Amino acid sequence: MQPYRDRYLNPYTDFGFKKLFGTEVNKDLLISFINSLLHGREKIKDLTYLNAEHLGVGEADRKAIFDVYCENEQGENFLVEMQRGEQQYFKDRSLYYATFPIREQAHRGDWNYELKCVYIIGILNFCFDDTDPGEFHHEVQLLNNRTYNVFYDKLTFIYLEMPKFNKTEDQLSNLFEKWLFVLRNLSRLLERPKALQERVFAKLFKAAEIAKFTKEEYDAYEESLKVYRDWKNTIDTAVQKAVKKAVQKATQKARKEGLAEGRAEGRKETIYAIARQLKSEGLPATTIAKATGLSEEEIGKL
Repeated sequence: MQPYRDRYLNPYTDFGFKKLFGTEVNKDLLISFINSLLHGREKIKDLTYLNAEHLGVGEADRKAIFDVYCENEQGENFLVEMQRGEQQYFKDRSLYYATFPIREQAHRGDWNYELKCVYIIGILNFCFDDTDPGEFHHEVQLLNNRTYNVFYDKLTFIYLEMPKFNKTEDQLSNLFEKWLFVLRNLSRLLERPKALQERVFAKLFKAAEIAKFTKEEYDAYEESLKVYRDWKNTIDTAVQKAVKKAVQKATQKARKEGLAEGRAEGRKETIYAIARQLKSEGLPATTIAKATGLSEEEIGKL
């Protein structure tokens, strides 16, 4: 094996995510992560991995593949996915996936329809909500639109918009934030941060160290990393083209509206027009900020 420039694996690769969270030997990492998400409401002591590949009941049903699918000692189900890029119908997809563990709870013969809780957890390497640049943790349940009380508490969707989490090591205040910091920065770290002294992180960094991989693990990671890089390059190229097109369109519109390029006020209005156009194209605030120089807070107000 050739020496690797990175010390730790990239958790956004299929191999990396499965190695850290999808193996029996590292099950305690997954338990710690999920417990940190639940903020003490539910304490999971043990998990059982279930078959992550499920077929629908009919030939016409779509095939669903989850990164990690497991249940706790109370029979509650957890689907955990690492989402590398935005999809047009991502929320629909999440809802569709939730139907699998719900339907599997059906009993043959007499059954009173009582269900166990289902949690859909999405670790997102993109942003789908730019209304609040600081809001990266979304927990969604069925609500009564009039009273805003929870109507049904057994189906919960948890989404983590990782690009919005920008806390530094010295700003981490709890286990939840420490987990997000690790997932966001693991492949860029050269050593275990001093703030992450919990035993669970000692195990994580040991499992993630590329130099300790077997030949088979190294080859599998190399292939998974290649797929990730190819995918990321494709997405980055598409985003750059979209930004260029949107900037040209917004600039032409600004000129038609008589904005003077030579004046500071005119240039500022042109930038705002470009940002609005990029937002209308569906680009995330982080991308718009890089293209325009505006802050994500300014973009959120446009």
